[in-house]
Amino acid sequence: MTILIAGVDEAGRGPLAGPVYAAAVILDPAHPITGLADSKKLSPARREVLALAIRERALAYAVARAEVEEIDRINILQASLLAMVRAVLGLSIAPQLVLVDGNRCPIGLPYPLRAIIKGDATEPAISAASILAKVARDAVMLDLDTVWPGYGFARHKGYPTADHLAALARLGPCPEHRRSFAPVRAVLRLLPSRDTSLNLSHGVES
Repeated sequence: MTILIAGVDEAGRGPLAGPVYAAAVILDPAHPITGLADSKKLSPARREVLALAIRERALAYAVARAEVEEIDRINILQASLLAMVRAVLGLSIAPQLVLVDGNRCPIGLPYPLRAIIKGDATEPAISAASILAKVARDAVMLDLDTVWPGYGFARHKGYPTADHLAALARLGPCPEHRRSFAPVRAVLRLLPSRDTSLNLSHGVES
């Protein structure tokens, strides 16, 4: 008898902006997918191809997120775990075991859980989840690049690159920046006279 195993992973813990995403995937042993790997090791084009195959062949999958406001309120680790819970609970099939990438399991799921360090490189279901989470988050960062031009979200996806830090210093944070993160807090401290809670000047006019 086949055990229904859900792999779970997140994307977007390190960036300074945007939501954190998580995905849960139950693969179908009768329809294996070749090439599954840690999403960070794959090119964007390869991730897109594999994401399509996962959506077509998996027994079940779900993608969820925790918003910037949640990240700032409960911290990025807890927000990542919250997104994982939402993803697993969004599955159309109940798993019998949940494998989680990393060394922490989320709380509040009614299934057995097991944390696996580097699981995105060794467990196909976790690899699949990492790919779906990464593809979903990258897509939303492309959208945010059109809403908040000037920061380069389409290029760096919110990660603290030199270009991003320079734009952050020049423009100040936009509403999608995580104010609990040190580089964003540092910019806010340098702009005491400016209302950076809603930096609308860089948005697209409707």
